[in-house]
Amino acid sequence: MMAFRIGPARVPPAAEGGGAGEGQTPPDVLHVLTVLPPRERFASGEAGAIALLVRRMAGPAETVVGLPPVGQPFADVRFVPVVPVFRPFSRIQRYVAGVARAVRSVRPDLIEVHNRPDVALALRKVCPGLPVSLVLHNDPCGMKRARTVAERAHLGQAVAVVAVSEWVRGRFISHGVTSCVRVLPNSLDFSVLPPLVAERDPVVLFAGRLVADKGADAFVAACARILPRHTGWCAEMIGADRFGADSPETPFLSALRPQAEQAGVELRGYQPHEAVMQAMSRAAIVVVPSRWPEPFGMVALEAMGCGATVIASHRGGLPDVVGEAGFYVDPDAPDTLADSLDQLIASPALRTEAGQAGHARARLFDATVMREKRRLLHEDIVREWRWKGLFRS
Repeated sequence: MMAFRIGPARVPPAAEGGGAGEGQTPPDVLHVLTVLPPRERFASGEAGAIALLVRRMAGPAETVVGLPPVGQPFADVRFVPVVPVFRPFSRIQRYVAGVARAVRSVRPDLIEVHNRPDVALALRKVCPGLPVSLVLHNDPCGMKRARTVAERAHLGQAVAVVAVSEWVRGRFISHGVTSCVRVLPNSLDFSVLPPLVAERDPVVLFAGRLVADKGADAFVAACARILPRHTGWCAEMIGADRFGADSPETPFLSALRPQAEQAGVELRGYQPHEAVMQAMSRAAIVVVPSRWPEPFGMVALEAMGCGATVIASHRGGLPDVVGEAGFYVDPDAPDTLADSLDQLIASPALRTEAGQAGHARARLFDATVMREKRRLLHEDIVREWRWKGLFRS
């Protein structure tokens, strides 16, 4: 397999893609068509983690496509709604056919598909003259058309694979897959974060989906142990079973509510992303006790960017994000989480030092830096696409 070498050279738009259109962007800027997963919506209050990242990383000649949101799409990035083609196909085939129509209209130089190997392979087949990249945000071993070694090897030959963390890359090449997989970490836009504050609120915060995989019950159990010992401190949880104000009441949530009430933990429910960032900017400690191996760990990165002290589990990609700037616990051992919280609550100096270290580490993921790395990666994919093997279904 060839490697996508990241270099400084600029390249003209690929002839087969057709460019971004006269008068829109300089002729040496690639026009990227970014394809959202079918469940993502590109609008405030509807966007999940992937849509928010796509908005944050979008370049000047980028078009985002996806199913129409309920509200108005984000105004700062060009968005084209996908109208599924109503033919006797599967739901994904209809979505791909709608994206293909957008490709013919936009005429990009590169198609970037997020988190859907099946969509990337289908577009590679119906748009054979265009480079296709696939950005993986989750464990590919659980994804359709990427579960087996043979499927991942084929996928690596057909499209340019990019992972958001070393952990995701490791999962893709596990069991002997020799594909070239580049890593482009997620980013943080410091220009939109709340300003750092000198005095933080005595709050221990959990932000994320309220499910067992995220360790929500472990957080409540630890708070039940420590809050009675620390007068003036409180604990809050922001989130629901899923993103959106219409998230359902699940059996897990129904069981968690009385436990949280007894522990003195306030459940604030789903909040817009801006409100979550405001809460992180005030809370002294943010806990990310995931049992599930986080493919990246965006909550931890956002918390560090907001200056909070972070306690995280050591699973998945979290250590790659947190590094040595945070504290690690086992989510299945509530006593260890309670001990860490005790130690931090009792030491303002330790919290200050950890918060500063976390903020400095978060700067490594600055969106300005990551956008430039992404631009160079796109240029190399287009430049070296002619060396890729032919797609075979």
